[in-house]
Amino acid sequence: MIAPLTPNTQAILLLTAPLIMGSGESSCDLLSPGEYNRLARILREKQLQPADLIGPDARNVLELCSQPFGQARLEALLGRGFLLSQAVDRWTTRSIWVVSRADTTYPQRIKEHLKENAPAILYGCGEIGLLDSGGLAVVGSRHVDDELIGFTENVGRLAAEAQCPIVSGGAKGIDRASMHGALQAGGIVVGVMADSLERAALTRDHREPLMDHKLVFISPYDPAAGFNVGHAMQRNKIIYALADAALVVTSDFEKGGTWAGAIEQLERLHFVPVFVRNAPLCGKGNTALLQQGAIPWPNPRDKNELRETLSTVAAAVAAEPKEETLLLQFDEVKAPLVMETTPNLPPVADTVAAEPSPQEELRLTVSRILSRALTQPRSEAEVAELLGVLKPQAKAWLLELLKEGILEKLSKPIRYRAVTASDRLL
Repeated sequence: MIAPLTPNTQAILLLTAPLIMGSGESSCDLLSPGEYNRLARILREKQLQPADLIGPDARNVLELCSQPFGQARLEALLGRGFLLSQAVDRWTTRSIWVVSRADTTYPQRIKEHLKENAPAILYGCGEIGLLDSGGLAVVGSRHVDDELIGFTENVGRLAAEAQCPIVSGGAKGIDRASMHGALQAGGIVVGVMADSLERAALTRDHREPLMDHKLVFISPYDPAAGFNVGHAMQRNKIIYALADAALVVTSDFEKGGTWAGAIEQLERLHFVPVFVRNAPLCGKGNTALLQQGAIPWPNPRDKNELRETLSTVAAAVAAEPKEETLLLQFDEVKAPLVMETTPNLPPVADTVAAEPSPQEELRLTVSRILSRALTQPRSEAEVAELLGVLKPQAKAWLLELLKEGILEKLSKPIRYRAVTASDRLL
């Protein structure tokens, strides 16, 4: 039974969701994540919540809140009620539920880790209560050989036997291997989808574990949305946020979503301890992640060794010196903003507006990768291959970084190179 949408969730969907029907795309000027967060802050400051935008006093509320966005734009978005009802009917027939950050059922682990950058909307299929169970995140490349598939399926099986959920991304290759191994052994699996949630919900092999409350899929993107490299990179944060520890089975060096997600965890976010498969010929990417502070995976042979591995790391993390810092707890419904004391986390600015948007975080990640990788000039095609994206997307990022002075363009032939500190002095 799918719970009906709360008024807050209805309003947030109208403002931010494409409401894709079939293969079409939304033609509305949706609020970006950063714009929606700004609107949510305005509402909270005025002791209001999103549901008030579609309530009996909606016109007055719009007049109070619309200045940064344009009242006509907000009215057009909020006027999509019929389209929303069609989308909800489609989701319901596919057993897809929707929650927003304003709902009490929204996963607390995502809120606690991502705060204002937690997706405003989550779509899902399966038992929502599994999302706060923790577990082992298993990630890796899409294109791998049978030996790595077998290794990863065995990790999933051991996790199931140890009653440790598997959290992964649902992509072919390592992700699906870990999930398959766990499900075959009767374990619990959380799949964080970057695209095609609707297809995953309808797949025959998923029907029984979904009904048995062994499997749950979630996505911050419309259930009918297709693949997008930016979405795939952004969902990595959710995978790590839902887990207690992570294992990178295999990663390319300085390219791809697996590398970007692991580096982000090791260098900046620190949500969970990150293990990396460590074996002869494990690859340049894995070796580099170990050099960045990842933990060698000890290859536990049975469920007891797996439990010991995870508990030892958890104890070590708990024993680390704690620094008391103030964090801003973001909430659409409560006012005023609540200050919470949280240990062992980096200080943040004294306004939630300082949190980078998901788009800005993606841009920073791409900038960091290219600054390192383009010490030697590369062509557009080589950059596209490095990032695992199509040439038009690579070109768009290259042009943006050119404008910012992070890269320079060479001619005859056309190539791109990172600007060094010595270059800036010339």
